[in-house]
This record gives sequence, C-alpha cells and structure tokens, in this order.
Amino acid sequence: MARRSLIRAGVSALLVLSPVAVTAAAAEDGGDPDARELAREAERNLRDADSLRLVLTDRTAMRSSDRLASMDLALDRRGDCVGTYRMGSDGGTFEIVKRGDEVWMKADWDYWKNQLPGEGDEAADLVRDRYVHGSTDESAFKEFTGVCDLKRLQKDLTLDATAKDGRTTVDGKDVITLRGEEDGVPTTLYITADRPHVLVKSVQKGDGTDRTVRVLGYGEPVPSDTPAPRDSVDLSDLEKESGQSR
Repeated sequence: MARRSLIRAGVSALLVLSPVAVTAAAAEDGGDPDARELAREAERNLRDADSLRLVLTDRTAMRSSDRLASMDLALDRRGDCVGTYRMGSDGGTFEIVKRGDEVWMKADWDYWKNQLPGEGDEAADLVRDRYVHGSTDESAFKEFTGVCDLKRLQKDLTLDATAKDGRTTVDGKDVITLRGEEDGVPTTLYITADRPHVLVKSVQKGDGTDRTVRVLGYGEPVPSDTPAPRDSVDLSDLEKESGQSR
C-alpha cells in the first residue's frame, strides 16, 4: 500500500469502529404502564439534551483486538465531540476531537499495527505520536460528521420497558430500575428517581452480550480544547512527509 494511503486506511477503520449508541429496551405488548411512562419521560429528556457524554463498556469484546471494548465520548447537537476509544485485547487506543468542521485523530502503535497488518509500523513511524488533522470537507474525515452527530442519535433513539424492578443507586444518584428486552437480550435501564427523570445507565446482558452504557453530562459543554499545532500534523502535510503526492 502506498504510504500516503496508510493513514487514510487507518482513519477509515476508526470510523467503522465508532458507534454512537445508547442501548434501549424494545417495546413489548402489555407490561407495567408506569414503567413504560417513566422510560418515555427519560426518552424525551434524552432527546432534548443539548449535549451528552456516553461511556461504553463491552465486556464480550475484551479479548478481541478488532472489536471496540470501551468508549468515552462527549458530543453535542452542534456536531462537536471529544472521545477516547479502546479496542479489546492489544488492539490499541485512539482519540478523536471534532470542533466545527475540523477533526483531529490520534492512535497508538497497537492500533496501527492491528488495523493495518504488515504496515502498522510504517504508519506509526510516519505519524510519530501526533494527531492527524483534517477537515470534514476531506474524504478521509467526512464521516466524522456522523460520528459526532448527537441530533442523529436522538432522532433514532427509543426507550421502553415492561416492568419496574425496585430502586438502587448509580454514581450516588437514587435510580429506578426498569427491565425489558432488545432483540431478545435482557436489558436494564437505570432512570433517576427524582425529576427530571433521565437515563443514567443501560445494561444488556445475556446470549453472548455484556454491554453497559453510562449516560452523563446532560447539557454540559463538550470540552473546547483542541490539540496544539506542535502536537498535530495536517493530513496533506503528512502525505508530503511520506514523499507522496495526493
């Protein structure tokens, strides 16, 4: 593969590995109407949020270097985001920062090695622990618009539940536990007992699934800091460094 194509390939792989999803329990006939109404109120508040922070843990992916094992992503309705992702096993980590139409992406050596077999060392040597910087106007970064789009997430979101299952605490907050299913997998929603009722955690466990999503930072600004110029390199300049032209 031409050296200029390595980074583009790595960025493309990152986009495939960047889900923005909140697990939701699927609707079923019957069930507890109070549970369903509570879930729908939490859904409305989730849809109305100007910004969110999603923290994903997928325990079934921990031993697989080509699957996303964890994610910590803050995003807002303007399309800005800051996120850290970790692959399972020794698959590496990567970070993304998007502000307006500017995007920065930084991956470690393990990420390049696993996403670009046989050429990861070359890509890592080329980047040298810098953020790769570009614009959503460029083909390599265009899809970051969707990765960081909270409005798209909210549009597709549905929360439902069929039964209440008592109370507990999550991060020091009193919550009501709701249960349901999504695609046949038992799903538990944790919704604050006090108003406004908001979703703070969702857990799917069973049938080969063990995934937790914590929902934080309702309305809190996405961090506005961007990588310093000395710590980043434009994709076009990186390609020039490799001795290749676009």
